[in-house]
Amino acid sequence: MAGGKHKALAGKPIGVQYGALPWRYRGDDVQIMLVTSRRTRRWIIPKGWPMDGVKPTTAAAREAKEEAGVTGDIAETPVGVYRYMKVLRNGAEMPCRVEVFALKVTKESHDWDEMDARERRWCSVSDAAAAVAEPQLKVIIRRFGTRKAAETRRQKNEADHGRNPT
Repeated sequence: MAGGKHKALAGKPIGVQYGALPWRYRGDDVQIMLVTSRRTRRWIIPKGWPMDGVKPTTAAAREAKEEAGVTGDIAETPVGVYRYMKVLRNGAEMPCRVEVFALKVTKESHDWDEMDARERRWCSVSDAAAAVAEPQLKVIIRRFGTRKAAETRRQKNEADHGRNPT
């Protein structure tokens, strides 16, 4: 199918999507941006279908710009993968696999493509994990937050040792 949108797994079509995990630092704390889905208004991360000739990272970054109005530096390797059941317009459900790429936000637009269709909000890592419904996405968010917190502590520790030689 166009753009590699679906793959067969044990005879069932699986939708493949690419998602962005928009994040930023506020002080020493990591915040995650979530958006609402258009129809059910659940809190989700920006994500979408593959596009012909477009790298997964580029597709994920494009979705973040369209759905959340944010741009920035996208990681080249996924921070995780999760599965969920996408409810199609006809009411049918399709299993989907989402590769998630961290997007360090450097710009947040006041006007963006889907601003009339979605809400967006910055959340603490724990609030973001609590707000999303997908169990595997909760784990991805928590692990990402834990990793970023450890990086911050390590950088502070290195800076402190650099300033106070023994």
